[in-house]
Amino acid sequence: MTLPALSQHQTGPLGLALLSHLDDQLRSADRMLELVLRQARAVRLREVDTVLAIVGQVQAEADARGRLEADRTALLTKAGQSLGVHGSAITIDAFCSLLDPATAAEARERSDRLRGVLREVRDEHLVVRALMRQELAFVDHLVRLMGAGDDSRNGTYAPPQGRNSAPGPAPTHRLLDLQA
Repeated sequence: MTLPALSQHQTGPLGLALLSHLDDQLRSADRMLELVLRQARAVRLREVDTVLAIVGQVQAEADARGRLEADRTALLTKAGQSLGVHGSAITIDAFCSLLDPATAAEARERSDRLRGVLREVRDEHLVVRALMRQELAFVDHLVRLMGAGDDSRNGTYAPPQGRNSAPGPAPTHRLLDLQA
């Protein structure tokens, strides 16, 4: 969709609001990236308490990003009104058509940087998910080796049927059979 160009560029409030918003987005994205990188390190080191603490911090940052998205929607709506289109049709290029060339260049640079950081956050988050899935699969394997059955009715582990409830000696399992 081609948006109509305005004959006069706006300098001032709209441009400053966009730059400020992009700066806020960048700070938030940088914080999110730092969190997922720390989380990946903690998962690799099997620091369970740290992983869980970071999950809470990631959630708090996600909530903050939700507020930033509301601000983004308001900015796009204002730009859309200026261009006579719905805010959802506004791209960075359309928005920049409302700005003086210097402000538009700054906005494009910050927008590109934001996309890059968000891509990195997404990629690192996928790595963390894979690492956590791998660790949980290993824990699942160990629990099964210890003789716990899988109660598929509710997805929890339960002792195998036929065992008495009195504690007895732990079964012996050979995990490695090595010979030199």
